[in-house]
Amino acid sequence: QVQLVESGGGLVQAGGSLRLSCAASGLTFSDYPMGWFRQAPGKEREFVGGISKSGQSTYYADSVKGRFTISRDNGKNTVYVQMNSLKPEDTAVYYCAAGRRWAPGVIRSDATYTYWGQGTPVTVSS
Repeated sequence: QVQLVESGGGLVQAGGSLRLSCAASGLTFSDYPMGWFRQAPGKEREFVGGISKSGQSTYYADSVKGRFTISRDNGKNTVYVQMNSLKPEDTAVYYCAAGRRWAPGVIRSDATYTYWGQGTPVTVSS
């Protein structure tokens, strides 16, 4: 069955960096655009960014643009998000997701994504 397993979360001070990984199995990884989402305590899940099947295109939420970078290695079936200049408001559980469509109108919507990981927590202290 399809599995997406995130790793790399943890506790970091404001201004620091983390790199999250999401390892996929049970699917043809290169057929799927990938997205990163996050959910802070008491808040709805929100889109962080996404990457096309080939990795040539990325798209970010305004709140992380210029600080986060999403990449993928189709040979390793893994997608990454490099998070720099972290802020306390970045504290959340981060999820990766595999979708079937890559289009500006849909990539921000969690309804676009078929498979989800279990999440990895990130805490940014001030």
